[in-house]
Amino acid sequence: MTYAIDVLLDQPVILLVILAIGAAIGISVEKFFNGIEREKRRAYWRGRKSGNKTKSSWTAKTKAAPASTTETAAEQLKSVMSAQFKARSLLNKPERRLLGVIDQALAEHSPGWRAMGQVSLGEILWSEDKDAFWAINAKRIDLLIVDPECRPLHAVEFQGTGHHSSDETAARDAVKREALRRAGIGYVEVVSGDTPAEVREMVRKLAITI
Repeated sequence: MTYAIDVLLDQPVILLVILAIGAAIGISVEKFFNGIEREKRRAYWRGRKSGNKTKSSWTAKTKAAPASTTETAAEQLKSVMSAQFKARSLLNKPERRLLGVIDQALAEHSPGWRAMGQVSLGEILWSEDKDAFWAINAKRIDLLIVDPECRPLHAVEFQGTGHHSSDETAARDAVKREALRRAGIGYVEVVSGDTPAEVREMVRKLAITI
């Protein structure tokens, strides 16, 4: 082996040719795998345009290259430019009333705390377990009470009439509750029959527990 290396060193032209061939092979292999990843992303976006939002499309999306690549962003922009959008209210009417009551109670019992609406759990929770994180990433809570540094303190879920009309809804809420509990964030529920006085008392109790 040492003899062969010495021979190559004595003949730099042959050595350069071998190195060039190796580099060309490496570039070809890299282009091959990059092509596979590009095709996965293109297949995913073709599926979205055709309305084929199946589980396999979601799997392709999560296993493909990161969505921050220029190519994917360009495809997203193309989809957005061909669609129409309309603004919609962040909260429905009962949730807006509840937010107003909570804001007043916070001003009275815990100045500096604030309430925010429709907060994504993926923005306030993190886990090294990817499966666990994706289980909560797209879920939202109706209202979130934060401290002056915007650290999450308590999640407030509004349970309207018929909220637990299905096992799926109850299971989804259980997932949110457990994830919040493990992060040390409180979880309280307000039902449609609760009075403003009862909500203010709830907020007062939350304020004195910190």
